[in-house]
Amino acid sequence: MRSFGVSALTVTAALSALTLLPAGSVSAAGSVLTYGSAGGNAVSVGDVLTASLASGTKAALATTSGGSTGITCTGSSLSAKVTSNPAAPGTATESATSQTFSGCTSNVTGVTGVQSVTVNNLPYTTSAASGGSVTVTPASGSTIQTTVVLSTLLGTVNCVYRASGLSAVSSNTTNSLTFTNQAFTKASGSSLCAASGYFTAAYAPVVDSSVSGSPAVFTN
Repeated sequence: MRSFGVSALTVTAALSALTLLPAGSVSAAGSVLTYGSAGGNAVSVGDVLTASLASGTKAALATTSGGSTGITCTGSSLSAKVTSNPAAPGTATESATSQTFSGCTSNVTGVTGVQSVTVNNLPYTTSAASGGSVTVTPASGSTIQTTVVLSTLLGTVNCVYRASGLSAVSSNTTNSLTFTNQAFTKASGSSLCAASGYFTAAYAPVVDSSVSGSPAVFTN
C-alpha cells in the first residue's frame, strides 16, 4: 500500500495499491519495517499492512501532470502482505493484494459520473527501501492496470489505463505513503477517456493490522 500497488487511479493510481511502508532515518540495527516506533518491534513476515487516504485528502487521476481536470475520489484504501523484512539498512518487500476507490467524481467534459474504479492484475510487488523510496511492480509479463467505468452523454464507457511501474515516498513523520503524478497511459476506451492519467494520493497512517491495536508502521 508502504506498499501497494496501486495502480491506475490507479486512476488506479489505485489506479492503486499498492506498498505500504512509511520511511525515515536509517537504523544501524533492527529491521527495515517496525511498528510502534522507529527502531521498534519488527513487523513479521505475513503481517498485513493497511492504509486509507490521509485525513482531508482525495485521490486523483488527472488528465495532465499536476492538473485539476480528471477524476477525484474521496475514499481509497490499500492492503499488502509483508513477504520479507530484512535488517536495516535494506529493502523490505510486500505483496499488494487490494486497492479500492469510492466516492469518485469527474469534471471531464461529456462525463456525467464515475461508476467504478477497479485495480486489475493484482497482486503487485512492493519494495520499500530504507530511506523512504517505494516501488510497485506487476508480475512478470503483466502490467499495473486500472479500469474506470464512466457514465457519459453517449452512455457507459470503459477506460483501461496501464503503467509499467509506480513509485512512492514514505514518511515516518506522518506514517504516510505518497504517490505524486504517477503516469498511466490509456490502453483502451473511447475518445471520452483521457489519453493519459496522472495518479496522486497520500495514504496515512500505514498500520500493521495483524498486531493488536493496529500500530503505525515505520521504515528504518
